[in-house]
Amino acid sequence: MMTRKMVIDLYFVGPSPPCRAVMMAAKHLNINLNPKYVDLMKGEQKEEWFLKLNPQHCLPTICDNGYVLWESRAIMCYLANKYAPNSSLYPSDPQKRAEVDRILQWDLGTIYRTIGEYLAPILRDTKNPNDLDPEKGKKIREALQIMDQMLNNQPFLAGNEITLADLSVLASLSLAEVFDYDLIGEYKNVKRWSDGLKRDLPYYDEINKEPIGMFRAHIKSKVTDLNGQQNTGNH
Repeated sequence: MMTRKMVIDLYFVGPSPPCRAVMMAAKHLNINLNPKYVDLMKGEQKEEWFLKLNPQHCLPTICDNGYVLWESRAIMCYLANKYAPNSSLYPSDPQKRAEVDRILQWDLGTIYRTIGEYLAPILRDTKNPNDLDPEKGKKIREALQIMDQMLNNQPFLAGNEITLADLSVLASLSLAEVFDYDLIGEYKNVKRWSDGLKRDLPYYDEINKEPIGMFRAHIKSKVTDLNGQQNTGNH
């Protein structure tokens, strides 16, 4: 009997932290993805073919032999559950898994969201980081302080082994790098954890380095253009 070939299409855009989190999880679990780049600048995510696939038109989205799923953290858990059920990256022990799930939800609702809301005005309004909303900055610092305490007596966010939680949060924090904003420098445990993962994960640079650099260059050019328009009175 012929085994059906596994084909998992990943609809993605490289600079997106959630897309890169899924790609890192797949690499770690030795799962092959068929990458399908979606050009957001051309509005491909709102074209009819993609809306039929995902009416929410968000990335990342996967299609696994006809099964469509979006939301990065759900995708990461699905890949681990289906293709690597015994992996410590998403432990089967209920309590250990609950810790991973808790951090994934915390990342979605607090870390990634707050970083995005805090730093977006640098691009949208060409604001200097020193002029950003102090209340949003306070929320980020509170979250990072909690992370720093979590990592005080353990090497990874959910315990003694790397999990999906680490990959998801690592990708979320990389959003600050795009804006050349030092988010974690004052939190020694978070910095140790982040530097260690970037150094030790063999696929980190392959998945992250070029997209982060491209996104950073795009933002710099956008801010420069907007500042130029403001200086010449072209609003």
